[in-house]
Amino acid sequence: MSKVSTALTIAGTDPSGGAGIQADLKTFQELKSYGMSVVTSVVSQNTTGVKDVHHLPVEFIKSQLEAVSSDMPVHAFKTGMIANMDMMKVIAEWIPEISAPYVMDPVMVATSGDPLIEEESRSYLREHLLPLTAIVTPNIPEAEFLLDAQVESIEDMKQAAEQICTRFGAGAALIKGGHMEGDAVDFLFDGSSILEFRSRRINTKNTHGTGCTYAAAITALLSQGVALEQAVSQAKQFVTKAIQYSFDLGKGSGPTNHFAGRVKEEE
Repeated sequence: MSKVSTALTIAGTDPSGGAGIQADLKTFQELKSYGMSVVTSVVSQNTTGVKDVHHLPVEFIKSQLEAVSSDMPVHAFKTGMIANMDMMKVIAEWIPEISAPYVMDPVMVATSGDPLIEEESRSYLREHLLPLTAIVTPNIPEAEFLLDAQVESIEDMKQAAEQICTRFGAGAALIKGGHMEGDAVDFLFDGSSILEFRSRRINTKNTHGTGCTYAAAITALLSQGVALEQAVSQAKQFVTKAIQYSFDLGKGSGPTNHFAGRVKEEE
């Protein structure tokens, strides 16, 4: 029997299936890692936005973490929405028990620009969770929120990736350029050098869940022992194709297509 690679997501839900834990599990499945999940918050949302949210009790989050890791191997894990400092503390206390790469998708800023976590929680995340990561994957608003600085150019993106590692101790930082003009260019600082990942920009509004999907793809690949640079490169290809063949579902920004890897390119 072949060895099964396992990937765990610790995040909020999306009942419309395009983002959050649902997107993560679809991504794990498509990339052939066994997916597991710990729910932090139950979110009422769809392609038009968030309607309501219910945060699970911290003790129950702790119970889920222990239930998984006491019974199953965890070869890599990611975090998405962690709404408050109490949740962060429980996760930070659990992480040393797990000898596995940690991918942080720092879900800190809503699409509207509104902060999703309090200042106190942001400080805790920077000081206690970022140093535990193998890689953190902020978009530009999230990078600005982490650094308290504007990121307005390609050079700013490169500097932000390096600063997140040198200031906060992250293992690596991937700054995603989806908010820029032109090609979709991301920059990875791997602790020693800056690497560029470029794809053509796809003209679509259907980008719901792209951040979750990108980070989940990196997590799945790391769970299989793929080296970081190659994991980011393959994940970039996966999410680009998921956007290219995105679904025109819902009244807002439709979901990315997690099955897109199965689509045969047109001749």
